[in-house]
Amino acid sequence: MSHSEDTHSHLEHPQGISAYYGELVFGPKAQKGYLSAEAIAEIHKAVNDGHTVHRDAADEIAGGMKRWALDMGATHYTHWFQPLRGTTAEKHDSFFEPTDVDSGIEVFSGKALAQQEPDASSFPSGGIRNTFEARGYTAWDPSSPAFILEKGGVRTLCIPTIFVSYTGEALDYKAPLLKTLAFVRKAATDVCQYFDTDVRDCSVSLGVEQEYFLVREDLYQARPDLMYAGRTLIGHTPAKGQQMEDHYFGSIPTKVQAFMNDFEQQAHRLGIPLRTRHNEVAPGQFECAPQFESLNLAVDHNTLLMDVMGAVATDHGLRVLLHEKPYKGINGSGKHNNWSLVTSTGVNLLSPGNSPQLNLQFLTFFINVIKAVYDHADLLRASIATAANDHRLGANEAPPAIMSVFIGDTLSKVLDDFENKIEGNNHGQQESINIPNIPEILLDNTDRNRTSPFAFTGNKFEFRAVGSSDNCSSAMVVLNTIVANQLTQFKVDVDAKINSGMPTEDAIEMVLRTILTSSKNIIFGGNGYSDEWVVEAKKRGLSNVKNTAEALQAYLAPKSVALFTENGIFSHKELEARTEIRYETYVLSLELEAKVLSEMIQTFVIPSAIKYQGRIAKGLADMKSIGIEPSLMTAQMDLLRTFSGLINSAQQLNNNLIEENEKAMANEHAKDRALVFNNVLRPLFDELRAVSDEMERLCDDADWTLPKYRELLMLS
Repeated sequence: MSHSEDTHSHLEHPQGISAYYGELVFGPKAQKGYLSAEAIAEIHKAVNDGHTVHRDAADEIAGGMKRWALDMGATHYTHWFQPLRGTTAEKHDSFFEPTDVDSGIEVFSGKALAQQEPDASSFPSGGIRNTFEARGYTAWDPSSPAFILEKGGVRTLCIPTIFVSYTGEALDYKAPLLKTLAFVRKAATDVCQYFDTDVRDCSVSLGVEQEYFLVREDLYQARPDLMYAGRTLIGHTPAKGQQMEDHYFGSIPTKVQAFMNDFEQQAHRLGIPLRTRHNEVAPGQFECAPQFESLNLAVDHNTLLMDVMGAVATDHGLRVLLHEKPYKGINGSGKHNNWSLVTSTGVNLLSPGNSPQLNLQFLTFFINVIKAVYDHADLLRASIATAANDHRLGANEAPPAIMSVFIGDTLSKVLDDFENKIEGNNHGQQESINIPNIPEILLDNTDRNRTSPFAFTGNKFEFRAVGSSDNCSSAMVVLNTIVANQLTQFKVDVDAKINSGMPTEDAIEMVLRTILTSSKNIIFGGNGYSDEWVVEAKKRGLSNVKNTAEALQAYLAPKSVALFTENGIFSHKELEARTEIRYETYVLSLELEAKVLSEMIQTFVIPSAIKYQGRIAKGLADMKSIGIEPSLMTAQMDLLRTFSGLINSAQQLNNNLIEENEKAMANEHAKDRALVFNNVLRPLFDELRAVSDEMERLCDDADWTLPKYRELLMLS
């Protein structure tokens, strides 16, 4: 084989990504080959107008989808949905239907496409359904195209759906998300009419930056805490972590690049528009990011991406760690949600332009979003509250638990001048970088602030506090709802002034100044990690809820209940159920960690320490037997005493952990259990870890049976 032939053989897709992008998606390109123009129009109306697909069209769509899936090598289909715990769920059904003892046909009807009845009894319902009441429904979501998922060489047609109970309550993430999308689209479109009557609709865009860690499969299998809890419950900080700041944007390790290439190919074939990959700040940490797309599709794609990454990693002898804080002492992982609004005329409503102070439409949406965050900061905090994210928020590496909005110096001055009716300052004037041989670059009107949980970054808001393992829907349901609610109220207030005879522009400006004055305390451009900000935030009346057990209470605050129920997003029953599920998930996560930690202390840590202690004792005895002076053995004796004390402490703390875990689980209500786990169990975790990590630091490597951080973090 020639050199050129050998090189070409390694190029699976020499034509580029565009040659295979979306080939596993039943999108517009595939639909043209399997559906009539009328059926395609039905899908288009369902996606863009909320139109219900006609039964005859549904039958044709199902038939075309089946033929496409069979041509792609699929024999089964599934309604693919996102339950309230875990990532995704699916029950596979065969297209095949026997017609005789030795014959059969492949069938798939519009009814089978539109609705299925999976068992709902084993999914978390928060008390909505009893175990013996098993029926639930999945219903097709035409706005997210069907796709072929391949695992182990087996291909399955996946149809994105919502999941509801027999009595109609939502049991998934997608159903309420779709409601909020309709809400915010209408509210934004109504406000746009003040500025452009040609706007017929608004869409919500989202770009999700996904951070993650990689670890070798063999080391992962040797760490029960990584396997079952997703994070290291014990482990001494390595000599070299991220302090050299040499990993971020560094050269991607060869093994990691091969993994990235494979999972990106899978993602591109599924229509996931990944554009960026790079090393993140911590060793062993990486990030991928897609192009912006419609919010519902972006959420589906991110959920699917997490599954794809996990499946591909095992083929490379790796494991993906999506936990927000898998390692103590180095940065954790987030999932930055970049959110924006775009009109049907192609205008980004959050794009300031060159003169933002003259752009009243931009200021309208910009200020209303700030007001929404100010009014519902506690609810926004609750939307990203999980046991895992508690380790990350405010840990001098991630956004703090205090919700604030960063907008940059330029726009801060714009808002100050707008509020005080100061005219003539050209804050939109952009400067350039004057460096020889470098093309002129226009500077953005906003800088970056990594310490801000909710930052304006040029033409979008970036909600940085979302956890890396979380479903984006949780945060986006809240963000969509609070913004839509605020825009709705804004229109009511403006219309009232217009109806009283005030010119439209004057009415808009007056209302905007009022809400800006009432909400500007949420705007902060400084260091969110500093102790000074904690003090300052308290003066401003901003909450600092540091743990999930307390944060989740915001969901059932009267203001939140009214927000969701009056706008038709959740019933009171659904809201109570979802909050109960969040508490249960928090408790189950910490209960699992308690059991795994206790087992590791008892079966790994203490035995390793005793073994090393025995070697020290034997060494002392041997030295004594040959007449070594006791004064020459003081270091060994001190080490022996140290280990004796550490072993005793570990055993006592472990006994306390077991006892307190049992007490916590005896509480009747999940909320009460959550508070006990946060206030009693988590401090015990820290005490046990400190003792264990000290033993690891002192113990001989030959006796310490768990892989250490220096091994876990290094990938070559």
